[in-house]
Amino acid sequence: MRLKTALWVAAYLRRLQVEGLCAVVRRRGAEEAGAVFVRISRLDGTSDLFGPAPQSAFDAAQKVARAFAPSFVAQPAPDAEVEAYLAREIKFDPDVWIVEVDDRAGRNFLDIVAG
Repeated sequence: MRLKTALWVAAYLRRLQVEGLCAVVRRRGAEEAGAVFVRISRLDGTSDLFGPAPQSAFDAAQKVARAFAPSFVAQPAPDAEVEAYLAREIKFDPDVWIVEVDDRAGRNFLDIVAG
């Protein structure tokens, strides 16, 4: 049984708060199973963007409920490119969640799958 997206996002926001980072839910998606995109604003006009890892990234041995992969090959990317990417994702799937984090160091505290 997979953890509901709303609960996962709430736990992730709490983790970020514990680490002293400022984070907000910019867009709420489907409570049960919406895809989550995490934007890490570097506060310099660039951002890192992470989205759901492809299913091929999961194997039976992994105990990770959600894994993320970089949305851009070269990160950080200009904010305008990140915004355009997110707009396309919203158009494709209106149930997506977007979590925004402000951190100059680019810390994300996600399970990242190398692309």
